[in-house]
Amino acid sequence: MLDACAELLDEAGYDALSTTRIAARADVAIGSVYQFFPDKRAITQALTQRNVEMFISRVGRRFMVDEYPDWWHAVDAIIEEYVDMHRTVPGFGALRFGDAVDLNLLDSVSENNTVIAGRLRGLLLQEFGMADSEDLDLTLTVAVEAGGAVLALAFRRDPNGYAPLIAEAKRLIREYLSSQLRAQRDARERVHDRAATVARRGAADRVG
Repeated sequence: MLDACAELLDEAGYDALSTTRIAARADVAIGSVYQFFPDKRAITQALTQRNVEMFISRVGRRFMVDEYPDWWHAVDAIIEEYVDMHRTVPGFGALRFGDAVDLNLLDSVSENNTVIAGRLRGLLLQEFGMADSEDLDLTLTVAVEAGGAVLALAFRRDPNGYAPLIAEAKRLIREYLSSQLRAQRDARERVHDRAATVARRGAADRVG
């Protein structure tokens, strides 16, 4: 049924989707659809969750197979996997990570891109040992939002993805992340330096 849903999304979009059409395409009784899904939103939610797991799995597998000397090379790889799924995975272009249908399709509390940012954060922390913080969460959420907007424009411009805009998405995310991560590192170093200075003064006072 999810495959049938994906095919219909590519053909006619979400507005034209219905449980009746999904049942007909999947060659099952409409009652079989309702046994698992109360409406078309629930079906697209399940399809989106499947796509998210596929995306995270593909990125994780790529991290295991390929060597990335720096995190920004890994960011390029993440974007390339997203672009490839947009081109090759049925229904992905119509749904993306659910934002084309509902900003809270993946989670009733967190928006879809926040969920994706959290999953990518886990991969990057594991792969590159970045310092975890609320600032990093916010930074990755902004990167996902901004990059997603430019990539959506790339696929509106060209169904196969407009290459110059895909390149701009990579550059935008790399430069933004580089700036923010550098600022966060500098802030941590200042805190560390202040703490070290206080400790030295305290030691000197005790000696004196």
